[in-house]
Amino acid sequence: MTPGARLQSAIDILNDIFLSGRPADRIVENWARSNRYAGSKDRAAISNLVYTVLRRRAELSAATGREEARLLAFAALALVEGEGVSALADGSRHAPAPLTEEERAVIDVASLPGPDAAPWVRLNYPEWLHTEFEEAFGVALERELAALMDRAPTDLRVNTLKANRATALAALEEAGLSAEPCPWSPWGLRLTSRGNLPGLTAYRDGAIEIQDEGSQLACLLAGVKPGEQVVDLCAGGGGKSLALAAMMGNRGQIYACDTDGRRLAPLEPRAQRAGIRNLQTRTLGPFRPGEADTDFAGLEARMDCVLVDAPCSGTGAWRRSPDARWRLDPGTLEGYRAAQAEVLARAAALVRPGGRIVYVTCSLLPSENERQVEAFLAAHPDFKPVPWTAAWPEGLVPPPAVVGDWFRLSPASTGTDGFFVAILRREAGE
Repeated sequence: MTPGARLQSAIDILNDIFLSGRPADRIVENWARSNRYAGSKDRAAISNLVYTVLRRRAELSAATGREEARLLAFAALALVEGEGVSALADGSRHAPAPLTEEERAVIDVASLPGPDAAPWVRLNYPEWLHTEFEEAFGVALERELAALMDRAPTDLRVNTLKANRATALAALEEAGLSAEPCPWSPWGLRLTSRGNLPGLTAYRDGAIEIQDEGSQLACLLAGVKPGEQVVDLCAGGGGKSLALAAMMGNRGQIYACDTDGRRLAPLEPRAQRAGIRNLQTRTLGPFRPGEADTDFAGLEARMDCVLVDAPCSGTGAWRRSPDARWRLDPGTLEGYRAAQAEVLARAAALVRPGGRIVYVTCSLLPSENERQVEAFLAAHPDFKPVPWTAAWPEGLVPPPAVVGDWFRLSPASTGTDGFFVAILRREAGE
């Protein structure tokens, strides 16, 4: 593809993202599938420009005073990449039409916002979230939100049922990839080169899984042991279920549950590939407070651990999904909060005395994290918080998480996605 054709393809993809509201990664993937003539360098260049616009959309909009995909792509090239636009938008075959006089005038005077601009413009987040981010980060807001504009690394979890870090590293090196141990997770590897992971023997054989280090640490804090009874209440694709099952060494039972059976569908073949035999899936119906939960008949008050990987805003994963920050709105956030309260209430009925709920979000917002846990504890006096330091494995160096009961990770502080973990123990004898 010519550079001009790459630019036009990026504009087409951005238009689809802006108009459809669908996740950017799916649209980029669908475009690549439908345009197989595009080589790896073409796809990389197009994806880079698309995600630059999505990461810096507020800045580029402020610089141009416009919201159209075409102008924002031109501004990203000129102001971020330092490339000339006119030479690419020349009207040649597959390239964008030449700049209009109005567009040229906009680009000629455009400049990225300076230090006096509002933080939500400079740091590219919705203004309506500013108060929550201030509460979450205080004086560290600038550093934390700037880190959310970076690109996330690719982390792997070594499946201890099949390999260890040394053998996994050797397998990656043999396949031409380089990696290094993650700083905190005992199972984590961080790629330092690019490659086709699904094509690797180690991946196909279930020795490694793609999983952010922060997600691995959330599983580590769940502290599940061989022989325990565990529910993963919002399992989705099952990445955390697989990690918990490996921690349990195929002894005990883990129930991976979700209200959407389509999301659970890939989990059983993934578990088989990973050599996991103590996992079963359940598709859940609606939860009706005050009524018997027929989906868990016979399991009430019997679980040692219920992992609540709650539906949330995903603000902690904005590095991976920069378009998600622009799709989020107050009504959607309120819906997530309601769902979080519901799954916590559902989890409470499953935990045995002495057992625990492990509440996890990939959110940085206090309203989804601390406030939800506080409300749950107020409504369930038989549950008490367990400081995360008490659950941290002895001899393992902890990350610099915030002091207090709750475990908090962020790209700026720990180099991981943003995560929140609360461990809530049901008092024995209740």
